[in-house]
Amino acid sequence: MRLCATCALLGLLFLTVFDSSECLQTAVLPDKGSTVTVATKLSLDQCAVCTVSGVNDTLTSCHSSLSLVPEEEVKLLFNCSQPIEQAYTVTIARTIECTKDTCSPPTVETQPSILTEFSRTFTWELKAPEKTVVGLDILGEGLIEAAHPCSNGIQYSVTTSKTNIKGRTEYCRGGSVTHFDLLNAALVSLQVEPKAQVDSVVFQASAGPLKGRTMVITLDSSTTVVLSRDVEPECEVCSVEGSTPDCNPTKKTLTNLENLSLEFSCLKPQDVYSVKMKKIIKCTQSSCTPAAGEVEPDPFKDFKRSLTWDITVPGRTVLTLDFPGGLKVISVAENCEDGHQYSVSTTKSDGVTNTKSYCKSGAVTSLDLLGATTVTVEVPKDGELGPFNVKAAPRGGRMMSCLEFTCPQPQDVFTVEINREIDCTEASCSGNIVQAESSLFPDFNRTFTWDLKVVSTRAFQLDFPEPGMRQIPNGETCPDGHTYSLVIYLRTGPATIGTFCKGGTVTTVLARYKGRMFLQVPGDTKLDPIDFKLNVGPKTSMMAIVKINLPRGVSETDFITANYPQDFPDDEQMQWDFTVPGMHNYTMHFNDHKAPECLSNEVEVMYQKEGNQVTKVSLTDPQPQHQQGNFNMVLKNCKTNQTLEGLSLSYRVSVMRSGHPVLCVVDPTKHKGVSLQIEKVGSDHYCEMSINSKVEKKITVAAGTKASLSFLDCPNDDVHLIASTVIVCQNVTSCPTTLLTVPKLDSCLPMPLQSFTWHLAATQDSTVELKSPTGSLRQSLPGQECNNHEPGLQKTSGHYLNVSYSQDIPESIIYRVSPKDLSPTLLATPNWSQGMKPMSTVAWIVTVPSQYEAHVHFVNISQPKCKDRHTSIKVRMLGAEEEMMSRREDEQAEDKLTVPQSFYLNMSNCVPEEGHFGALTKIVLQKKSNLLAIVLGIVGAVLLLLVVLAVYCFITKKKKQDKMNMESSIYMGKGNIFRPGDRHFTKTRSDNESHVYDSIDETMVYGHLLGDVSYADSMQDHYNGGPVDTYKTFTGPTDAQLPVIKEPDHEPEMDQFNTFLDPSQSFLPARPRTPINRQDSIGFEDRRMVDNELYTFKSTGDINMIRLSGVDMDSQPPIITEDSL
Repeated sequence: MRLCATCALLGLLFLTVFDSSECLQTAVLPDKGSTVTVATKLSLDQCAVCTVSGVNDTLTSCHSSLSLVPEEEVKLLFNCSQPIEQAYTVTIARTIECTKDTCSPPTVETQPSILTEFSRTFTWELKAPEKTVVGLDILGEGLIEAAHPCSNGIQYSVTTSKTNIKGRTEYCRGGSVTHFDLLNAALVSLQVEPKAQVDSVVFQASAGPLKGRTMVITLDSSTTVVLSRDVEPECEVCSVEGSTPDCNPTKKTLTNLENLSLEFSCLKPQDVYSVKMKKIIKCTQSSCTPAAGEVEPDPFKDFKRSLTWDITVPGRTVLTLDFPGGLKVISVAENCEDGHQYSVSTTKSDGVTNTKSYCKSGAVTSLDLLGATTVTVEVPKDGELGPFNVKAAPRGGRMMSCLEFTCPQPQDVFTVEINREIDCTEASCSGNIVQAESSLFPDFNRTFTWDLKVVSTRAFQLDFPEPGMRQIPNGETCPDGHTYSLVIYLRTGPATIGTFCKGGTVTTVLARYKGRMFLQVPGDTKLDPIDFKLNVGPKTSMMAIVKINLPRGVSETDFITANYPQDFPDDEQMQWDFTVPGMHNYTMHFNDHKAPECLSNEVEVMYQKEGNQVTKVSLTDPQPQHQQGNFNMVLKNCKTNQTLEGLSLSYRVSVMRSGHPVLCVVDPTKHKGVSLQIEKVGSDHYCEMSINSKVEKKITVAAGTKASLSFLDCPNDDVHLIASTVIVCQNVTSCPTTLLTVPKLDSCLPMPLQSFTWHLAATQDSTVELKSPTGSLRQSLPGQECNNHEPGLQKTSGHYLNVSYSQDIPESIIYRVSPKDLSPTLLATPNWSQGMKPMSTVAWIVTVPSQYEAHVHFVNISQPKCKDRHTSIKVRMLGAEEEMMSRREDEQAEDKLTVPQSFYLNMSNCVPEEGHFGALTKIVLQKKSNLLAIVLGIVGAVLLLLVVLAVYCFITKKKKQDKMNMESSIYMGKGNIFRPGDRHFTKTRSDNESHVYDSIDETMVYGHLLGDVSYADSMQDHYNGGPVDTYKTFTGPTDAQLPVIKEPDHEPEMDQFNTFLDPSQSFLPARPRTPINRQDSIGFEDRRMVDNELYTFKSTGDINMIRLSGVDMDSQPPIITEDSL
């Protein structure tokens, strides 16, 4: 056995063992004496069974049904777009031939190994002589009668003949039935589901003389029984009285007998005969005998029975029937679902019979009747009869609502009329004129009337719902009991426009000024009125206008004039507007007419088509024949001599199709393996298709055959043409790459090609690879089908596929997908949204460009309850061993995932217990964002900024320190002391190197370069001639004695810069105010100084000052010398 499969293309490159189509190739050898038939109900383009033959199995012949020859091996190829186990049925038929005492074969066998993949039906037809019974002993476990399919997939059935489907009985294993007794032509079958194991021997057959059923009955004189044979199987019934039996094969009447023996020549007479039993009940004015309608005992309980009770009552006596279980009223045409149907007929003294029908279980528990009554109950086989009680009483009266009747059956004496008046304005009429079902007098004959009135110059318009109304002769009644009539009131008197029933061609009636609509409904008929509408019509000179829609196809419709067969009103005219279907001809026939004697004017018949002039003819002139198009006819009367016969007309409109058939001879043999199927899909019932002169609803032209086709009145949109072909590859190594193209079909076909299907069949260990050379395709999903601008298998013109074959793959189907960055890509599992096949797998290879990443979103996932194994959804990047995601049906799956490169998406199904597995996935491409580079860049920028700030702070601080050191000064005036730095500026003799300066520049004082000696040491010799610099212009202090200064503890302020020192921190006593030259000011600097810590001079010469401060200095004061003092 070899398996293969086919499917369709849904991507740029798919590697697949097809999931949407399947095939199976196997060899079959039917046993001797068995007839094997393989068939499918699907069309040939959907499913086919093919015989494979020839060199390398290259020849195939495909059919929808195929019968195999016993003991002859044949290779079969099953190719179907549906699951093969459901698409095909296999029947293995055998015959058991029996004589009067033996059967051949004596053991009833199956062929267990034949075509186990399909549903199989084994049948055995019994052939036996007359009056011979065939016994079948059931081997193994016994059977039990069952109304439902058997749980193990194996079901037995027994019927008396092939044609008696209703008499079939179903059985399952596990019961007490171990033997069947059957007659000639009986049929035994065994239905086996796919893969179910069946025994090779199921029955043991034997034969013997027929011994029929015997029963003993007793009947009184008031009971009569008639046995009638209803079906064909040979069986007769005999009554045995004495030594000579009285036999009759068809009918037997029995009455007034005791312990009569009845013998039937068949095993189950209840399947052959029905019983009619009639009983008599006699009543007085006070009681009835018997007092109940029942049959006890009932010897024919297992027969279908019709039980009748004839009840007689005296005059002026009321008969009361009580039904404990209640009855439900039904119409005479209805049937009861459970088969128990009651019929009650009452005959009045005038001979009129009134019959009503009922079913069990209703609200009617009692019936009061007058006159002789017949009650008939239809009881099915094995049905229980519900008895009823019978009572009689003297006749009395009846009260109903606020009315009191003196008779018990007032509905037989009185009728009810319910009227409503409706006045219309010039524009509209008030409300819906149809009245709801009235709860009053439901068992009376009722007449509903509506009085309609509009302004005198206008018409009222009655619109009838589909399917319209049918006109009948005045005075007749409608089959459903609802009879409508329309009467209008003219100056000359009332005129009946027509009488109508439901279902016809009349859609609208317009009548002038004033009229009355009638609806007559008989008693005990459920009111079911049509929902007709009332509107104000246009102004018209016509007495009435009737609008008719003539039906398609061949039809003949009769119409009559107002008051027919009485006289048409004088000097009035009536119009009929006819709508004729396209491609149809109409012909007018005047069936019966009477011409009046005209005192003035003439009787005229006028015809007019849309846009044409009026054609006038007389009643005796030829009427239009074989015309097309809509038209109207007007009948105009003259002023007549009313003492003579007036005008009347009855006519008929005949319609027939006028179209010409489109003929086409198709020859699919031009294209190897191509078959055609043409099917009507529209609602036009009059489209007629035929193949080889045989009318068919569906036409199939098999591959390799020619056919003559004909299409009559078939719009192209209502007929679908589909074509298909089968391509078989038996050896993947030798099968070349095939180009799938759509062949050009015969140009005479009037309809366009809707679809073309390639059924690709390969061996079990192979894979079919499909590739589109015209560009990538997208998957067509419900709601996102291919449009006119997208490629797809439906759009066959100019699109084709390359088919090649390779070795087997583990997945059922593989898609290769290249998403686009402009729009999302949707991926759906096979057979979306009904679910994947059990134990099948599908994979997508998704190619992601290097600069992009894929955002995967599982839009819709349907998970089943698994019976075996698990479903799985897996995502893995190409080249990676670890999976990014792996989820089963019992685990919560992420609905979104980001994949940075090309990846696999794999899904597999389990064996579901309930539900199905399917998934819809959306993939969106987005450019990658290099987050690491951005983060590193930001960190680097921050570090760089910190380094710059650190360098800036260091340089700034250094400059501040340098400036503080470079621009320190001592200024002494009026005894105030300033200190240039944090350290005490002290000088001791130990480190003293006194110099004599001609002048001192304050900017050149560097206290921080001197030794660190305490201030107290420097102060102790201050007035005792301590070491001081000697100035030529100044010999000592001139101010008062310096105050005693208490030095605070040394607290260096490392980060604080002070331009001037507090006088308390100064280290020198005050001196006289000395004028400062420019070269002595800190606002200037000598250019001769070197830029070092000591600011030494780089050259000798005159002072060369530059200005450092932007503040204008005072004018140079006069220099005071020591000589001037």
